[in-house]
Amino acid sequence: MPEPIHIPESAFLRLFVKHEQALRAFARVMLPTWETVDEVMQESSVVMWKKLSQLDAADNFLPWARMIVRFEALRLRRDHARDRHVFGDAVIELLANEADEVDEDVWEQEREALRGCLAQMAAHHRELVLAPYAGEGRVTRLAEETGRTINSLYKLLGRLREKLSQCVQNKIVNPTLS
Repeated sequence: MPEPIHIPESAFLRLFVKHEQALRAFARVMLPTWETVDEVMQESSVVMWKKLSQLDAADNFLPWARMIVRFEALRLRRDHARDRHVFGDAVIELLANEADEVDEDVWEQEREALRGCLAQMAAHHRELVLAPYAGEGRVTRLAEETGRTINSLYKLLGRLREKLSQCVQNKIVNPTLS
């Protein structure tokens, strides 16, 4: 095994910031909510800081950091084992292994396509598409605010998600589409 090198704190911070979105996306694959992603990312960053001496090269940062995020996700799962909304260890491992195989450039291409497609949506449609990720009860509040039934909003949400998915796929195939 290569001798560990000393990564300066400033270099660690640059690497962490550079790869934070990819690490968050990786964590989200394994975890049920963005709140749990935040919790795992916070704990993972502390573990990374403490174990920085184990990083053997700056080029190995992302795989090293992903491993730490994976272990922290498994730790969180064990801590919340009774919650039926948390995946089991085997499922988390399967999801993590699949996510490990996706190149960071692919994740970024998909995020950029998604940003572009969301920007093209009408503001009220974008708000509905993002509502399920904005916290408990946001779709219900939107239904109350707009005078629509929750069922009708979920049907519209399904159609909007399908259009969004098509848009993202089209942008990935042909990035020059506006």
